[in-house]
Amino acid sequence: MDSQQIKTLIEQGLEGASANVVGDGRHFQTVIVFDAFDGKSTLEQHQMVYQALGDNMKEAIHALSIRTLTPKQYEQQQSG
Repeated sequence: MDSQQIKTLIEQGLEGASANVVGDGRHFQTVIVFDAFDGKSTLEQHQMVYQALGDNMKEAIHALSIRTLTPKQYEQQQSG
């Protein structure tokens, strides 16, 4: 599994999300910006990502660091 495949799975599973994924083939980091994260806890947001990735989290992805943001949070981060 590579970064592009993970990005595609996330963006297909969370329609309207934007994902940036980097990694070395075993360990990956991702930042996901998605409207539907608004009002949800970090745990709920991460569960949504895990659901989008499905069994790949158990089989193909060794380690994934997830950072989730709403578009407003992302915008504030960029301008801050």
